[in-house]
Amino acid sequence: PSSRKSAQLNMAKKGEKKAARVNDIVTREYTINLHKRLMGMTFKRRAPRAVAEVKKFAFKAMGTTDVRIDQKLNKALWKTGIKNVPNRVRVRIARKRNDEEDAKEKLYSMCTLVEVDTWKGVGTTIVQE
Repeated sequence: PSSRKSAQLNMAKKGEKKAARVNDIVTREYTINLHKRLMGMTFKRRAPRAVAEVKKFAFKAMGTTDVRIDQKLNKALWKTGIKNVPNRVRVRIARKRNDEEDAKEKLYSMCTLVEVDTWKGVGTTIVQE
């Protein structure tokens, strides 16, 4: 019983730390592999699903339910039509403060496109602003 209690205390401490981490404003660059996320998808659903998968990825990475996609990123996903979505996309996700008065959440995530020449050697990077 005593070890279980200490485990619960540790989990509570971790939860507090995570809550503090979610509240800060940060910008990171990710490479999203859309190919594995769209495997077996019907052609007419591929581009809409790609947009949804980018939003889902940003939600998991940043912890905000309000995820916005930049117009250039949306155009890049739809550039070759509904069927032929790019295999990978490089995305800069910025967690920002929501200044609207009637906002449900204090923070939102903004996803923008990052143009890259090659996919080799580009990992997740934290962008200093």
